[in-house]
Amino acid sequence: MSKYFSTIGLLFLSNAFMTMAWYGHLKFFGKTGHQAALWVIVLVSWGLAFFEYCFQVPANRIGFAENGGPFSLVQLKVVQEAITLIVFMVFSFVFFKDIHFTFNHLIGFGFLVLAVYFIFK
Repeated sequence: MSKYFSTIGLLFLSNAFMTMAWYGHLKFFGKTGHQAALWVIVLVSWGLAFFEYCFQVPANRIGFAENGGPFSLVQLKVVQEAITLIVFMVFSFVFFKDIHFTFNHLIGFGFLVLAVYFIFK
């Protein structure tokens, strides 16, 4: 059970860094934020992505069934995608207050949750 929670926790941490690397520059180096050269933004994003890998690789190694973990390869990927969606939604609500999710978005997110359900069955 501890490998299950370790994997999930590390995946949340890795996705927090990756979401910040992928989308944080839109908030912090955008029109209303500090202007920076594109190469600076890329380097900052790569720096954040380094930490994403510091959590993602151990999560996959700990969680992978062939290494004694609780998840198959497909299950690891689907769990990671579901966590990515959760982290992205929280990130959007916190940093992009003018972004609003519509009913269509919620339906799409629901289908992703159903994908997780079916992958684990």
